[in-house]
Amino acid sequence: MTVKTPSITYDTALDRDTRDLYAALTDLVRLYQFRDRNVICCHDVSVTQCYALHALARKGSMTLGTLANELMLDKSTASRVVETLERKGYVRRTPHPEDARAVRLDVTAKGRALHERVERELVAEERGIMANLDPEVRRAAIGVVRDLARLAAARVGREAACCAPCADEA
Repeated sequence: MTVKTPSITYDTALDRDTRDLYAALTDLVRLYQFRDRNVICCHDVSVTQCYALHALARKGSMTLGTLANELMLDKSTASRVVETLERKGYVRRTPHPEDARAVRLDVTAKGRALHERVERELVAEERGIMANLDPEVRRAAIGVVRDLARLAAARVGREAACCAPCADEA
């Protein structure tokens, strides 16, 4: 069965489910971005700075290039994020032990304390959401979200981004 909308044709259940997933994830991501911004802005850092702090706290020391990849930012943007975090005393740069051209980024005690405070607030909000779900649904939701994240991460960078109209659309 084919269902037509003004611009999209759904030929299969997979097509419909894919479109429904896209809509649901778009809504969820938008809500979480606003939630993150509203919580994080009260703590002297931007959302991007908080994500950088989170990456360093969770994964440990790394180079600027590794952090830029982790945040999916270009190196110059990541550098500006780190400069601000360093100026505020949340991150420190030290010489890289194996590469004289690189620096190692580490979270300071002050940065770790901030990360833990923000994470506590966000997890408390999450607990309020999870409390409304049956335990089986909670576990299933966690598994589905992890699987989606893993599959999406595997696709990042595999296909060239197309900002201009693609050849078949021109």
